[in-house]
Amino acid sequence: MLGEDHSLVSEFPQFKDTIFDLSASNEVFAKDAIKYDSLDKEIRELELSGSPIDDIAMHDLKHQRAELKDSLHQRLINCR
Repeated sequence: MLGEDHSLVSEFPQFKDTIFDLSASNEVFAKDAIKYDSLDKEIRELELSGSPIDDIAMHDLKHQRAELKDSLHQRLINCR
């Protein structure tokens, strides 16, 4: 669905407290979480405005978001 929220907390609500804790205590995690949420916001805005970029560029943004999401998820799992 276009414009759907894929923010980190929306994607992993079960890790909400861990996300906040790691964001406060782990600089690398915090930077990656901010980058992920920024990418998600950029993609959402582009989708809602009719994607004024080409398909390859949109695919690249979504691929970057997916890779970052996987990396962040792995770190969240390892913190449990």
